Amino acid sequence: MKGLLFTLVLGLLAAGQGDVIDASQFTGKWLTHFIAADNIDKITEGAPFHIFMRYIEFDEENGTIHFHFYIKKNGECIEKYVSGLKKENIYVIDYAGHNEFQVISGDENTLITHNLNVDEDGSETEMVGLFGLSDDVDPNREDEFKNAVREKGIPEENILNFIYNDNCPRE
Repeated sequence: MKGLLFTLVLGLLAAGQGDVIDASQFTGKWLTHFIAADNIDKITEGAPFHIFMRYIEFDEENGTIHFHFYIKKNGECIEKYVSGLKKENIYVIDYAGHNEFQVISGDENTLITHNLNVDEDGSETEMVGLFGLSDDVDPNREDEFKNAVREKGIPEENILNFIYNDNCPRE
């Protein structure tokens, strides 16, 4: 266990130096806690990024990423599966336009991500997400998420809490 933790810490330190993160260590079940967007209309109910994550698979060997999540429309949970390809340290995904998805940081319990979406009209939206394994997240990780939100120029009032209204199926 100590060896795994040491490897994770080294990986995060390398990520902080601008090196490539081996995201495969973050493959697994995740729940959406918070998403922030500079265009809040992209993350409100009925919008394409009002997502309730269930599983992310980072396949470093094949350079792919797979998402399993739900979106809510009119209060109904709709299951979605989306895949993308890795190009350098960014995953490119076609979903509600063109997306460039990347891991900012992570540990054994939380994952902080950034997504740049360019929709069909050419409008860009910056998003930062915080995902966790359970319904609770370490306050330090929540602070790190809020710092990432500020770094991307997203107003803090554009942070939406997803975990409290997540009633979609959890496999």
